[in-house]
Amino acid sequence: MANLPVDATAFAVFEMQELSAESFDSALEAAGDELAVVFFWGLDCFNCEIAKKAMLAQPDAIRALRLRWFHSNVYEHRELGRRFMLHGVPTWFFFHRGKRLGRATGWHGLGQFEAAVVAAREKVAAKVASKASDGATDSGG
Repeated sequence: MANLPVDATAFAVFEMQELSAESFDSALEAAGDELAVVFFWGLDCFNCEIAKKAMLAQPDAIRALRLRWFHSNVYEHRELGRRFMLHGVPTWFFFHRGKRLGRATGWHGLGQFEAAVVAAREKVAAKVASKASDGATDSGG
């Protein structure tokens, strides 16, 4: 992290892999079937620090979400901020097999974050069900 004075405790506790614009796509592809989440944050971002502390206060609940965690400082990697049209941080984007599923903007508590995770998982399940029914239709004809 370019020797920036950042509290990286949450990054370590939740095993968040740091992403740059160069490593972004390949890292998400490597997550495979896991539901991946990218925590976009910024240096000296008060709300980012609040989010990290809130997550650290409930580590078991955060781990129970079974996410593959990544993080990126969008002040350092501005091209990612532009790519995802970020207007503020913290923001979390959810991905499956490298495809974007949705996002959560701001930390509004564990309940809302859990709801965002559920919504992302429902999108994955719908996509899997759709592919399965397409395969059944194709093989029956």
